[in-house]
Amino acid sequence: MAVDLAGKVCLVTGASRGVGRGVALGLLEAGATVYITGRTKRDGEHPDGLDRAGSLASVLDESGKYPGRCVAHRVDHSSDIETEAIVRRVIADEGRLDVLVNSAWGGYERMEEDNRFTWVDPIWQQPMWRWDAMMDVGVRSSWCAIRIATEQMARQRSGLIVNISFWAAQKFMQNTVYGVSKAAMDKMAHDVAHQMREFDVAAVALYPGLVRTEEVLKNAQYFDMSNAESPEFQGSAVAHLAADPALMEKSGKVHTTAGLALEYGYADIDGYQPRPATLESV
Repeated sequence: MAVDLAGKVCLVTGASRGVGRGVALGLLEAGATVYITGRTKRDGEHPDGLDRAGSLASVLDESGKYPGRCVAHRVDHSSDIETEAIVRRVIADEGRLDVLVNSAWGGYERMEEDNRFTWVDPIWQQPMWRWDAMMDVGVRSSWCAIRIATEQMARQRSGLIVNISFWAAQKFMQNTVYGVSKAAMDKMAHDVAHQMREFDVAAVALYPGLVRTEEVLKNAQYFDMSNAESPEFQGSAVAHLAADPALMEKSGKVHTTAGLALEYGYADIDGYQPRPATLESV
C-alpha cells in the first residue's frame, strides 16, 4: 500500500549508508522532501579512511528515480554545533519540519582492532572510545537534534520523531555499552512523546530486523539471511507511520519494522513479508 507524503519535509541523519539510507529512499518514494546527512561525500572517501560503501552522492544519484526531492549536507554528528545547524537549516529553508529520523550511529565502526574482534571483549578490556562513539554520535546527537526540532513541531502542532534503536535495549546482546545506548534511545523516545503529546507531536523507537546493509552483505556468510529486510523496508515503515491518521496512538512506544508492515499491509521490495522478531526470538 503506497503512501503520499508530498509536501512533507523530513530530515534523516546518518543517511549515507545502511538503515538511514533506506529510510531516506522510502520517504523519497512517498514523495517527501528529504534532507540527508552523513560524513562521506562520495564513495571511497570515508573521512576515517575505512573501506565502507555508501555516500551522500550515491544516495543523491539513487534519489532521481523517486518523486521526492533529496537535499544532502555533510554533517559530523559528533559536533553539537553541526547537528543543531542542520536542523535549523532545514527549518529555515522549508519553513517546517514534519519528520526527524535519528539514524546517525558510530557504534559499529572499528569493531576490529589489530585484526581482533573487540566487540565481545570483557568489560575491563572495552575501549573508552566505544562509549563515546555510541553515546555521542548515537544518543547525544539525537537529543541535540530533537531539542531544535521540537520547538518547530510544537509551533506546527504536528510532527514525528523516530529514534532508530534495537532489541539490545531490552536484553543483553554481546556488549554492555551497546545495550545502554539503545536503552537510552528508547527512553528518550518515550519521554519526548510524553512531553510533546499536548502538541500532537509523536515520538517512537523503531527496531529494524536484520537489514541487508552494505556491511551485512559484505559479510553475509556470517548471518542467517533467510528473514533479512531491505534498507528500503525501513523507509516504508517510517513513511507509513508519518501518514497514519492515528499516529498519536503509537507515540511513546517501540515498534518493529516487520510488525508495522503486517499492520499497514505492505511487503518488502522483493515481495517477501519479513517475520517480526520478539524479545524471545531475537
